Amino acid sequence: MAQSSQRERLRALPQIEELLHDPRIEELLARLARPVVVDAVRQAVDAARQAILADAPYAVDADAIASEACVRAARLEKPSLRRVVNASGVIVHTNLGRSVLAESAVKAVTEAARSYSTLEYDVDAMARGSRHAHYERLICHLTGAEAALAVNNNAAAVMMVLSEFASGHEAIVSRGELVEIGGSFRIPDIMALSHAAMVEVGTTNKTHPADYERALTPETAMLLKVHPSNYRLIGFTESVGVRELRALADEENARRARRGVGNGDVLVFEDQGSGALVRLDCFGEYAEPTVAESLRAGCDLVSFSGDKLLGGPQAGIIVGAKRHIDRLKRNPLARALRLDKMALAALEATLRLYLDEERARSEIPTLAMLSAPVEDLLPRAEALCAAIKGRIPKGFASLCVVPEIARSGGGALPMCNIDTFAVRVEFSRGDALDCERALVRERDVPVIGRIKKEALLFDVRTLVEDAEIIEIADALAAYFARVASQIKEPPASRAFSEDTASPSASS
Repeated sequence: MAQSSQRERLRALPQIEELLHDPRIEELLARLARPVVVDAVRQAVDAARQAILADAPYAVDADAIASEACVRAARLEKPSLRRVVNASGVIVHTNLGRSVLAESAVKAVTEAARSYSTLEYDVDAMARGSRHAHYERLICHLTGAEAALAVNNNAAAVMMVLSEFASGHEAIVSRGELVEIGGSFRIPDIMALSHAAMVEVGTTNKTHPADYERALTPETAMLLKVHPSNYRLIGFTESVGVRELRALADEENARRARRGVGNGDVLVFEDQGSGALVRLDCFGEYAEPTVAESLRAGCDLVSFSGDKLLGGPQAGIIVGAKRHIDRLKRNPLARALRLDKMALAALEATLRLYLDEERARSEIPTLAMLSAPVEDLLPRAEALCAAIKGRIPKGFASLCVVPEIARSGGGALPMCNIDTFAVRVEFSRGDALDCERALVRERDVPVIGRIKKEALLFDVRTLVEDAEIIEIADALAAYFARVASQIKEPPASRAFSEDTASPSASS
């Protein structure tokens, strides 16, 4: 009997041609290409068919399917990659694009994108030039490196270094540094892809210089150090620093020179990850080491990201001795993984800001957000609270400004609490989860907050500009208007009158 009912529902599905005459679909046909609309209709019909076969509750009448087709077509009209308001309190938010570019970098990208450029043209020589020239001298000046190379991202940079210098040979790494980075990419996987033979030494919590020394063989090509930028081992721990690795490599290289054995020098390579060019002393013991510090400690090569603590575009930057960088530039992967003109424009513009450290701290959004004194955020939080209050009907929610903890994100400064202020919205009508969904799914510019103890928090440390205060207030106003339309009694026309709670008195 159930099968008979299922067959009847399947037969009742409307034909494609029938749906194309629905007024809503005809309106779509007037502004979208026919194949696009037809495909959306077919997908809607197929979704209804699959729901029937799975005995799932699903409206399968022509009206419902036409509505679903309109939704699917509308998704094609609206860009999926678009701006969001980040009120989450996570500064280098990987899901939201990591670092926000400085205005000068945005301008450089626009100019490079809208016109021809000097991407590989040397205006002094009036001949073909190198795309590396746009950033290399700046990076060398800022880090003290002899040479530099930028590729697509830091995972690519690590793979490229391992492939060039350790393929078919051994690379020694501490077991406590075999990290997993975003997207489930693991250091062992990258090493395997590069054809380097990984040699683990030490234990999860403790690695000693003698562990590396015992593991050295004539096949050892590299001592790899991976900075644990996205976690911390605390308690009974010990690790080996770059200076100690340098000493071990020098001793081994001297032995090889005396005995005439081995496959070239053992290199010291650090995957630093976060890519700090300036020391963020405001984070005390949590401050990440700078690239220059790693080079001075004795690394032959250091790689790091461009879109984390550096505050620029996605890139993987490799710095170090010129003879090593020159080899990397000749590697076929250098072309396969190279940066495009827009990323290069953003990177160069960001690096130029670092020529004046104070300017970099104020104009690069990532640095400004990380280092902003918490007391400077209170007026912004109060302004956001007031703007929301003016738009919410009385009795629908309670608002207050509360002290909170922000995070660096992007695998940097783990366990570091960054003091901040947020506006807390506690719901009397509607609820936090429903509101969060509405703010993300129903807005042209999604608003990203975070839920805590059944309330919705909007952290002001990660707001890019004051105009986003109004966007958050507008988004909440739209949500509560929808809630009001779903209840019988009309809401009061003015917002509730409670004063904003004092941050010092809030929990």
